[in-house]
Amino acid sequence: MNYGKFTYPEISSQSEAIQAALQIVEQNQGWIDRYLKNNQCDEVIFIGSGSSYYQAQTMASTYRKWLGKDASAWPSSEIFLFRDQAAAAGRKYLLVGVSRSGESTEVILALESVKDLANWTTCGITCYADSKMAQMTECLVSERGQEKSTVMTKSFSSMTFMMQAAIASASGKAELWDDIRKVAEMDEQVVKAADPVAKELASNKFSKYIYLGMGAYFGLAQEACLKIKEMSYVWTESFGTLEFRHGPKSVVDKDTFVCVMVSEQARSYELKVAEEMKAYGAHVMLITARKGDDTAFADTVFEVGGADLSDEARSVLNLPVLQYLGLYTAIELGVDPDSPRNLTQVVKI
Repeated sequence: MNYGKFTYPEISSQSEAIQAALQIVEQNQGWIDRYLKNNQCDEVIFIGSGSSYYQAQTMASTYRKWLGKDASAWPSSEIFLFRDQAAAAGRKYLLVGVSRSGESTEVILALESVKDLANWTTCGITCYADSKMAQMTECLVSERGQEKSTVMTKSFSSMTFMMQAAIASASGKAELWDDIRKVAEMDEQVVKAADPVAKELASNKFSKYIYLGMGAYFGLAQEACLKIKEMSYVWTESFGTLEFRHGPKSVVDKDTFVCVMVSEQARSYELKVAEEMKAYGAHVMLITARKGDDTAFADTVFEVGGADLSDEARSVLNLPVLQYLGLYTAIELGVDPDSPRNLTQVVKI
């Protein structure tokens, strides 16, 4: 059986989608000026559903750090059903819809729910220029992120990178734009290196999978958890790295896989958590900018490079090995990752 015939090439070609996304941002300075540099808004709210919500979290974290302005991320449904709980009255908002297809019912309903409100402006990011969302509001479009498979892989990477590139451009800080360009150059090699590492990991067939991350990596941890769950139906959870110690660590045993996305900002604290999980018997994987004596304890260390870059800019470099792990785990278990049960590419109500 040719399992993963769509998913594998989509993961493998994400560096091309990221390079294309960089060019799109360079060509859309007007969009950046109208929305990300709009000082009339008090807060930017990024919304999405499923994977799109998780990348919205990384986008919001990056926006806060790089622009020094208020930003948050919410599931799309919270905005059209519980808007007053998510957004305080009397403020001006930019609502950014995040949707691969641009057709998700929830993001459409959220955008429609604020279209007649004077203090709300909308825009979006998608992979389809002819989608309903792109017709409703002006969008950045990652056409090279389009996919045939159900689960998001290269679309997640390219859309996350595209928004981060737009934020870097809006910041006016040359060092952030340099970081973004370097990540685009590095991604192809990271994707190639990730493939065999993930394939070997998948052969272990762990009984539990835990993904940990902080800052911009918290959304990525949730996405990694969803990715392997969607593709292979295994038991998995995600947490903030230090939060995992406050109760959830009770599930860790010798059959547990614990992956920590290591930032440079909180490296020493995150590695202490990873060491603790190793002591409990877990197979510990670190995704890090740099190997060192402090990472030698781990069972698997995947080095993405770019230790001189900001943690936020390196976000998408964490993704290939996690996506491949979902793919190969599914194949090991006899599941086709292209067509997971109960799932469709577009979720409609």
